Amino acid sequence: MTLHTRSVDEAARLLRAGELVAFGTETVYGLGGDATRETSVAAIFEAKARPAFDPLIVHLADANLAETVTPGWTDRHAALAERFWPGPLTLLAPRGEVIGELVTSGLPDVALRVPALPATRELLAEAGRPIAAPSANLFGRVSPTTAEHVLEQLDGRIAAVFDTGPCSVGIESTVVRVPQDPTAPLVVLRLGGVPLEEIRDAAGPAVLADDAERGELQAVGSPGRLPKHYAPQKPLRLIDADMSEADSDTGVLAFKEPPAGTWAAVEVLSSRGDLVEAAANLFSALRRLDVSNAVTLLAERVPEVGLGRAINDRLRRAERGSGEHR
Repeated sequence: MTLHTRSVDEAARLLRAGELVAFGTETVYGLGGDATRETSVAAIFEAKARPAFDPLIVHLADANLAETVTPGWTDRHAALAERFWPGPLTLLAPRGEVIGELVTSGLPDVALRVPALPATRELLAEAGRPIAAPSANLFGRVSPTTAEHVLEQLDGRIAAVFDTGPCSVGIESTVVRVPQDPTAPLVVLRLGGVPLEEIRDAAGPAVLADDAERGELQAVGSPGRLPKHYAPQKPLRLIDADMSEADSDTGVLAFKEPPAGTWAAVEVLSSRGDLVEAAANLFSALRRLDVSNAVTLLAERVPEVGLGRAINDRLRRAERGSGEHR
């Protein structure tokens, strides 16, 4: 039975003892384990049924700790951290010896971030060590944005859930590789909670990595880049706004207006057309549709700007992996 707690002291004690503790962040709930202890890291992969070739993000209590886990912290890293940390940005930097190779799946870079939620940073500080934490769900399934979502899938598999309430951002962090060449553009490996436009405004040229040209395994150069991910158990199809023919067996994920007619279930991401609100609601809405009476699901593309790019990215990956967990 997994402990459901709001006690920082209890959750930190378990992390120091090598146990797994899920905790809330502003993005999604993460499944935390001591990044300096290989047995804890291995337990994360086991609890999630996660492939060992998919690297983990390491969470820090403070940006000043970055240089303790990487020998390659540059001025460009520091400038991005100053602008976006604490917050939903993950930065890749060369792995230091304190972080085991299992965390990075044998890759040379470690993914680092400082979460924005004060209670989570308090937990990380109390634990006193870097904490590896992918999303706290079974591999490939919809990411959790409440403690209850975590318990639905991982109850009995982990020691505790540190409950910080619902996540405010609701989609994972943006992942950026900072090239060692200071003249080379930044590489955005995963779209997420910090929009591409803000990265460019803060740090200059940034390019999107192209998963499609490199194949599934080669594309995993950072966390969260598998083509099939964030998937509901029911088949899902991503479409444009034309939903003129209602179907009582189909559930709909709409951006801002419910479609006309009788559907099995309808979820609206933001009646105001607010992409921030839509991102925060995305995974919870997908979960509700997945447990509805619908047989199949339709999801409407949102505008491809700002956080809309990250939302559409998650929906495309959900479409590719949907229906495979039945």
